[in-house]
Amino acid sequence: MNKKLLLVMAVVGVAMVLPMGVIAQNDDYVVVEEDVTIVDLSQCEDIYHSSWKDNWFMQMGAGMNLPMVENYLPDGTEKRHITAAYNVGFGKWMTPYLGWRISGLYGAIHWDNEVYSKAKYVNANFDLMWDMFNSVGGVNSNRVFSIIPFVGLGGTYTWDFNDRSPAIRTSYGDKPNQWTLPVSAGLQMRFRLCRYADFFIEGRAQFYGDNFNNYAYGEPVDVNITAIGGFTINFGGRNFKAYNPCGDLGYISSLNDQVNDLRASLAVCSTALAEAEAQLPCPEVKPTVVHKPAAPTSDAILLSTVRFARNSAEISDAEMVNVYNVAEWLKENPKQNIVIKGYADEQTGTSDYNMELSRQRAQNVYDALIDYGINANRLSIQAEGSNTQLYDTNDWNRIVIFTPAK
Repeated sequence: MNKKLLLVMAVVGVAMVLPMGVIAQNDDYVVVEEDVTIVDLSQCEDIYHSSWKDNWFMQMGAGMNLPMVENYLPDGTEKRHITAAYNVGFGKWMTPYLGWRISGLYGAIHWDNEVYSKAKYVNANFDLMWDMFNSVGGVNSNRVFSIIPFVGLGGTYTWDFNDRSPAIRTSYGDKPNQWTLPVSAGLQMRFRLCRYADFFIEGRAQFYGDNFNNYAYGEPVDVNITAIGGFTINFGGRNFKAYNPCGDLGYISSLNDQVNDLRASLAVCSTALAEAEAQLPCPEVKPTVVHKPAAPTSDAILLSTVRFARNSAEISDAEMVNVYNVAEWLKENPKQNIVIKGYADEQTGTSDYNMELSRQRAQNVYDALIDYGINANRLSIQAEGSNTQLYDTNDWNRIVIFTPAK
């Protein structure tokens, strides 16, 4: 956001520099400032953002448990027992690099402890996830394979123990169940199937105190290892929009050239005006009445507009600057509400299609303004389709404009 603000300040600076172009003047000459550098960005990194509605996901899977608990028989033999486990979870990617999820596990655990023992458990975890490939290899929503380490905190409820002879006892007898708080770490391998679905394989190790299986002796830490495979559903796909301030340096440079041309024209006009005034007597100064300009009507169009490509409702990076400018204007004018009007060109698509396309263009601008912190109560949208054409040049009518709300 700071880089976007720097970009806007640079463009505003153009307008501020123009009246300062003439720094000294008399009857014979004017002095014009030389060309200056408008903006110097030392870093040109992509900035990613998305709506709160994007990048949610849900996962479902199944796999196996391997409990690492007290495990021996009277004859000294040991055998680890593998059992089934089931998984469901949901979460959100906050950035292309970091996400969170709430993940649940259910299954049974079996182990040997003097006798064959078993129990059931249910577990919930809050995990922090890191997309290692996006961090190291650059952001790519279409990457086929990703590795995602994660760490988590959770809670586990274990019950239905079949043998309690050496189990934890209370003043009321053998304890029939256990509540435990594990910490965990794991690694997920994600394979992209399409924009909306992934296949994943992950392994997780959960670390408990020495009472996960209702036995508290031997090793001080119990561990349950799970391996899960399943599918992830990405609601709306993985959708992060990138903005790079350096992408607008060419546009800023062209603005700088225009400012310099206007300075030169101003210098010529100032010289001609000085020569004309030198040939005339000084006129008598008469008092003039200054009339306060009428307030703009509710239908006045704000200067900023948002233009779109043919048959598209996506806001380009260059046009996102105009959306940002409108958001800043609304913050400076907190009592002013606006109508966001979408249009389409009449030479592309049917009237019904263009009406829906213009509505989607207005909706996308509406969503972007909310992302910039504007209250939704101050905004309304209006689809004009292609029934109304603002400009004679057809390509200019693929546009969204802003008018003050009545």
